[in-house]
Amino acid sequence: MRAVLDANVLISAALSPRGAPARLLLAWQAGAFDLVVSPLLLAELRRALAYPKLVRLVPAADADALVAWLGRAAELVADPPGPPPVRSADPADDYLIALAAAGRAVLVSGDGDLTALAGRIPVRTPAEFLADLGDAAR
Repeated sequence: MRAVLDANVLISAALSPRGAPARLLLAWQAGAFDLVVSPLLLAELRRALAYPKLVRLVPAADADALVAWLGRAAELVADPPGPPPVRSADPADDYLIALAAAGRAVLVSGDGDLTALAGRIPVRTPAEFLADLGDAAR
């Protein structure tokens, strides 16, 4: 199974080591799924972690280490050049849809604009994807 984790999921993992997003990163490390990232996704993560409200919670060195680790350890693919198969209400999210579609991956997000597309694209919340992983392991 392959997954694209939205930047909001990765940030949540950095903020709360016990939450579903952090458990997803542990599951990925354990080989439960393949994580797909792209330059745009890593750039969005880097940019968001530099926001003043997040810098207070995730020190710059930790943010840099997270982005570097994901760039090394996840499957880094090129950003798809074309439009996504389905558009989000927030055009800034369209690259994630295109990335997941091109990578034949599930999109994992807590963003309501993306989760509203369930049924049209394979998109799951972190808790739903964790449950899917548990079901797949049985």
